Amino acid sequence: MTDPDNDDPIDPESPFPDPIEIPIEESIDLHLFRPSEIGDVVEGYLEAAIEKGFREVRLIHGRGRGVQRNRVQRLLARHPGVEHYVDAPGDRGGWGATIAWLRLSDDSQSS
Repeated sequence: MTDPDNDDPIDPESPFPDPIEIPIEESIDLHLFRPSEIGDVVEGYLEAAIEKGFREVRLIHGRGRGVQRNRVQRLLARHPGVEHYVDAPGDRGGWGATIAWLRLSDDSQSS
């Protein structure tokens, strides 16, 4: 079976949808992803944001009971490219978002 817009074969048995490319901006809304995807999404987003030279990013995880907030902040705490992070101020999402300051990569500093 093939996709008419793509010559690559599609595996109808695969439980995974085709990957989509997400534009890297100064914030990411994690509501768009399954909870099981959050770790990989945050990791990939941080790497791409650092590569693009972003100094500050906002991760929107929602308020709820704080489960995703805690998970996101644990990931940020362990990531070598993150200098520090805080809950967003009220006008930028409050408890529903986290602001992270990134270390610039050598590549982005020389651009």
